Amino acid sequence: MRLGIAFFSCAAVLAGSAQAHHSFAMFDNQKDVTIEGTVKSFQWTNPHTWIQLMVKDANGTEAEWSLEGQSPNGLVRQGWQKLSLKTGDHAVVVIHPLKDGTTGGSVVRVTVNGEMVGRPGGPPPPP
Repeated sequence: MRLGIAFFSCAAVLAGSAQAHHSFAMFDNQKDVTIEGTVKSFQWTNPHTWIQLMVKDANGTEAEWSLEGQSPNGLVRQGWQKLSLKTGDHAVVVIHPLKDGTTGGSVVRVTVNGEMVGRPGGPPPPP
């Protein structure tokens, strides 16, 4: 009995900390911003993918943006692949920007070299 209670207590604590890790509170989910630039790198890593995008502002000054995406598993279900983005690709990315205004955001959808990557918001169609 005590062992069962201990097990469920540990499971509840671990589930809570895992949920806390995946917070997107730092992003303004009410705002969509479109940025455009050159892919510096695409990191196909767990728990989240990352796009490093070189973006020029109105004055032509280039800045590196760090864009957090879904997990590789989630992206595969939407039709992405590890090589969907390559260094040097031209990308138009819709993001939820960081609330503090720094150069970063959460990826909403991506168009690379004129083609939309994956199927945002859903699984791929059945075969």
